[in-house]
Amino acid sequence: MVESAAAGFGNLLLAAGDSSTLSRGASAPRGAISTKSQDGISKRYFQTVFPTMSKPFVAVMMGSESDLPVMKATFQVLDELGVAWEARIASAHRTPEATRRYVAEAEQRGCAVFVAAAGLAAHLAGAVASLTLRPVIGVPLDGGPLNGRDALLSTVQMPGGVPVASVAIGKAGARNAGYLAAQILALGDEAVAARVRAEREKNSQGVLAANEALQKSLKNS
Repeated sequence: MVESAAAGFGNLLLAAGDSSTLSRGASAPRGAISTKSQDGISKRYFQTVFPTMSKPFVAVMMGSESDLPVMKATFQVLDELGVAWEARIASAHRTPEATRRYVAEAEQRGCAVFVAAAGLAAHLAGAVASLTLRPVIGVPLDGGPLNGRDALLSTVQMPGGVPVASVAIGKAGARNAGYLAAQILALGDEAVAARVRAEREKNSQGVLAANEALQKSLKNS
């Protein structure tokens, strides 16, 4: 069992081989499925996949405790977008049975998307994808002699029929994993979709404001 006191997250408890799981909003998830949907297909999909679960969540899995500083970026994005999540340290190589049990148990509790982060050989995302039909987002982590390039190839080069949605290496990928997970949930939740759209608009306005400031600076120079 591994104890971490990450800044901004209090005393967090993560485990590789038991039922302890770091969570935010999973006990009372904020990402509830709306009775309305962007289209009938996505509504029927979520009703079929989660017939008894009205509040799906995102499960964030990491290969080791050292991955936590990077993966806090995923937690932050999910919090900003009001998406329930929980986190677990699990190794595809060192705790394969615990990983298998957790994936099955998380599905039963309503996990809608798995995010799996690992470095070096980086087999966690692929291992999770082999165990579930839920979407799996892989985050290759930088580090080691190849600075994450090995993790990227291990994550993205999956055999046909067992896909992993791989994002960028490192913190940028961890943030995008949060956004992509939220967009998947937004297919069946208008409230999450609205928050994702608002975030996009905020980013757009930030770029426009930066350009306006640049033009004024150039004009006055």
